[in-house]
Amino acid sequence: MHHHGYLWVGPKERFDQEALRRPPHPDPPPAGSRPELIQRYREVAAEFPTVDLPPLETAYWLIKPRSLVRGTWDEAKQAAAWLGEQLAEHAHRFASERNRDTTRLTMLVNSAAERLDSGDDVSLGFYLERPSYLSLALVACSPNRSMPELACPVR
Repeated sequence: MHHHGYLWVGPKERFDQEALRRPPHPDPPPAGSRPELIQRYREVAAEFPTVDLPPLETAYWLIKPRSLVRGTWDEAKQAAAWLGEQLAEHAHRFASERNRDTTRLTMLVNSAAERLDSGDDVSLGFYLERPSYLSLALVACSPNRSMPELACPVR
């Protein structure tokens, strides 16, 4: 097993576009549905696999373009170290002073290492100034515990 890292920073209003953050229903709308419903389904079906927005279910990062992978690590501690670097780099922009606390951030990194070591995914999100949002994810791969059918985007 290895882990892939993902990072997304962007406007909060874009992050809130949940239709593009969830996979389309496996069955398209039935024949005779309203044209706008059919069109929206087609848009989501086409965009979900390629849009850079963080998926609502962390494992779905694995179907996103390979170019969105920010790093790949065989060891959970290495992946957690990357997470710690990202937290340190963005902490000064966190909207909440509580989230800037270095002790708290260290605990998040240590917890992430333990979760990754057990085969779980890690997903963290923080509100930033201006209202922006930071999403960080570490996804177990080959196989992913929650969605073993998803192929590795890199190897």
